[in-house]
Amino acid sequence: MSGYDRSVSAPEHDLGPETVWHLQMPQIRFGRNAVEELGFQLADLGVDAADDPHGLVVTDETLADIGHVDRVTDHLEDAGYDVTVWDGAEREPSIENVDRCIEFVRANEGEAGYDFYVGFGGGSCIDVAKATRAVIANGGQVLDYIAEPTGAGESLTESGPPLVLMPTTAGTGAEISPVAILSVEEQDIKEGISSNHIRADAAVLDPTFTTTLPPETTGKTAMDALGHAIEGYTTHPFDGLLRASDPETRPVYAGRTELTEMFSEKAIQLLSSNVRTAVHNGDDLEARAAMLKGALFGAIAGLTAGASLCHAMAYPVGNRYHTYHGETIAVLTPASTLGYNVASDPERFVRVAEMLGADTDGLGTREAADRARAEYVRLQRDLNVVPSGLNELAGVTEEDVDWLASQTVETQQRLLRCNPRPVTEADAAEIFRDALYNWE
Repeated sequence: MSGYDRSVSAPEHDLGPETVWHLQMPQIRFGRNAVEELGFQLADLGVDAADDPHGLVVTDETLADIGHVDRVTDHLEDAGYDVTVWDGAEREPSIENVDRCIEFVRANEGEAGYDFYVGFGGGSCIDVAKATRAVIANGGQVLDYIAEPTGAGESLTESGPPLVLMPTTAGTGAEISPVAILSVEEQDIKEGISSNHIRADAAVLDPTFTTTLPPETTGKTAMDALGHAIEGYTTHPFDGLLRASDPETRPVYAGRTELTEMFSEKAIQLLSSNVRTAVHNGDDLEARAAMLKGALFGAIAGLTAGASLCHAMAYPVGNRYHTYHGETIAVLTPASTLGYNVASDPERFVRVAEMLGADTDGLGTREAADRARAEYVRLQRDLNVVPSGLNELAGVTEEDVDWLASQTVETQQRLLRCNPRPVTEADAAEIFRDALYNWE
């Protein structure tokens, strides 16, 4: 496989290195009780309550049952906004799940849809909100905007009315991501709608919504956030990828820069030093705030520089075995990011090891780099909520490895293009074998 094939994702590229990097973020509000500024945030985006706008809150039944959704809608209504709640978002949402939300919108508001949208919850709720707004704004159905051959591969051209996203987990970073990940259940694969038009206009991050997250979910979502941070720190530099012939075709995952590296480093430190407290003492708001901030920083890094091999492997696993995304990232990171990829730049992985808390004094570079994996596994075992490998996670065995490897290489080139080390199907199979058991 040539460097050109590995690096390219858009159809036409100049045969030369990228020379320009680009950063695009939603407006971000962060802090305790930031929900109280939700009305102000909408007004700042041009949604005037005096015009009697009608908005939709996309969420799930659990958040509605525990009262978090009422807290959001109360603040919106106090600010003069009329809102409807759709609480049908499912874990690891399918294309059909988004279609149901779109049908709800069109049945209630017609083809034009609502005047604004609020996505509230974990990454699943947020991805449903992003995809719904995008399809309503551009017309048609979800499959129109899924890449070929699964979908029609059409491009989004409109962003639509304002969208504000509010995460209740410190994990996926979906609140700032330019991608919505959806499962295609009949094919056992996951596909993404990837476009800057799917990105939210604003993200409001309030750590007080995360204190009700159970220890197990806290730990597993934290591993996803840590995965973003480490993948973003160790992925290709932006000028190691090929230059797009047209800025419009530049992929949203475009390689690391000095700016993304700063966010990665801070994210790794915040997450690794606070996750034990957040899991074992979930009412500690300082730790919860640090985790949410770390997840945000990790997403700024990983979702700009690019998620890579670990996430590419996670999607076939999640879709076939219906595992939670965070725990899937957790069990794959040791063998992929901190195993196979270490050979790409051992000195960089020495710094990862040290940020995770490893003592590397007196060690050679390669031995010190390998401490990153050992320290990451130690963290997982301390949390006592993460499966020991793919076998414990979902009963994956040696017999499943070849199918998972083929799916990774055949369907996830969007992510593999940024991986710092080329990956063949045989490589992927060996990494999956390694990930069956991270510890005994």
